[in-house]
Amino acid sequence: MDRRAFIKTAAVVVGTTQVPIGAVTHPPQAPGKKGRVIVFQGDSITDTGRNRDNHDPNAAAALGNGYPLLVTSAVLAAHAAEGLQCYNRGVSGNTVPDLQARWATDTIELKPDVLSILIGVNDIWHKFNGSYNGTVQDYEQQYTALLDQTRRALPQVKIIVLEPFVLRTGAVTDRWFPEFDERRAAAARVAKAAKAAFVPLQKVFDQHVHTAPPAYWAADGVHPTPAGHAVIAEQWRHAAGL
Repeated sequence: MDRRAFIKTAAVVVGTTQVPIGAVTHPPQAPGKKGRVIVFQGDSITDTGRNRDNHDPNAAAALGNGYPLLVTSAVLAAHAAEGLQCYNRGVSGNTVPDLQARWATDTIELKPDVLSILIGVNDIWHKFNGSYNGTVQDYEQQYTALLDQTRRALPQVKIIVLEPFVLRTGAVTDRWFPEFDERRAAAARVAKAAKAAFVPLQKVFDQHVHTAPPAYWAADGVHPTPAGHAVIAEQWRHAAGL
């Protein structure tokens, strides 16, 4: 499926689905304002081949080919009069320490009103090739510190923590567990401590595999297919209320 067909088809799915599968947690939030800034942060699942030389908000090339593009397309259409500005700052291969290293310029300086973060797969995957050795405790402490920093700099920001998820296919084997589940639990605790919305993507995808096999949603068990990105976008919009 080419990029144009993917956007058209998945945007219809995102825009028409009414009942989300996951039980998203919603802390109280103040009403939205005109001209809000939305920032998507994370690793390759968020990056999705975006043009990192294009820094313009709402630019298709700068948003990549995944859920940030689907979300942006849908919310700009649904809120055309609000002047929303959407940025994708995901970087393929990133772990939480990588986010920390670029957080000031890639997040804080954009002054987001809504900040979305999906991080955690590489924090375990990179351990398998010896390029990273962070523990579950490191992940939780560093992630907590990152959101503490964000709250101090941007007290009113709405934070959406997307749960890291994998499906048992492709690269995902038994060696991922139980550590990966421990990291998912850590992400939930981080979100609760930061008073962030938490989107339980693992539960969502675990239910979707009853309708189609894991590779239909994430071919290698990690990186979503167009259908998988549409699922994330649906859950994201529910969590954000957009």
